Amino acid sequence: MIAKGKEIRYHLLALITAVIWGTTLISTKILIYNGLTPTEIFFFRFLMAYLCIWFFSPKKFLSENWKDEFYFGLLGLFGGSLYFITENMALGITQASNVSLILCTAPLLTALLSFLINRKNEKPTTKLIYGSLLAIIGVTLVIFNGSFILKLNPLGDFLTVAAAFSWAFYSLILRKMENRYPILFITRKVFFYGIITLVPFFIYEPISIDLKILFRPVVYINLLFLGIIASMLCFFMWNTAVKNLGVIRTSNYIYIVPLVTLITSAAILGEKITQIAIAGSICILAGVYLAENGVKIKYVRKKVK
Repeated sequence: MIAKGKEIRYHLLALITAVIWGTTLISTKILIYNGLTPTEIFFFRFLMAYLCIWFFSPKKFLSENWKDEFYFGLLGLFGGSLYFITENMALGITQASNVSLILCTAPLLTALLSFLINRKNEKPTTKLIYGSLLAIIGVTLVIFNGSFILKLNPLGDFLTVAAAFSWAFYSLILRKMENRYPILFITRKVFFYGIITLVPFFIYEPISIDLKILFRPVVYINLLFLGIIASMLCFFMWNTAVKNLGVIRTSNYIYIVPLVTLITSAAILGEKITQIAIAGSICILAGVYLAENGVKIKYVRKKVK
């Protein structure tokens, strides 16, 4: 069991990570406006994070066995290349509101898969179910922000569903490895295999960037933010929270991401916040609070003689 003070610390890590991830959409848009493709943004983002994390985790390169190395490859695929590329491709095909709404089903997908795999140890409660539903309602209100126009695009929506499932699988595989290796080592492996599994995507969209673009202040500042803060630091904080709070409780903070995106969009891009969006924000916060207390996990305690 985790002491109350330390548990609050891990909740803060998850919350801070969600807040930072909620601002990455703005940075990504700025980079796209300056001529970078979604694949290039992901490549430079993860490459920078991988190089930086070596200063903190330099000693061990390989895992204990090839089976574990395979799992790390899956972490890099599901939490790195596959997730970000499918998300970015979907944004180019369908509406951003569709993408954001579907991606926020990742916590529910994570919970569903977790319960199917670990039925004996984890039991859903009414708090978790109602809290998740309330948060999704809030996400819907925030995303549409008063404009309820949903245009379905089968390919774009399919790619977004794939991204949501990808993050759910990442969360479950992470739980399998979190108690066997240090968090810094796991995080570094995610960045490494995220880059390696990106290679097939280069066939579809090869890197052909003008170096002059990279040296624009607005470009390298946003790349530094995405690579060092939103990737290296945030993945470490998120993985730490998952290890100590559990995958389901931590995943509920994903619902906060569109709320932060709404606020930053209004502050930086001047987008309007409606009363419906404010109501959605309240639903998100209430849903996260309710769902956070809505999972019962059985712990095996040794009897004290």
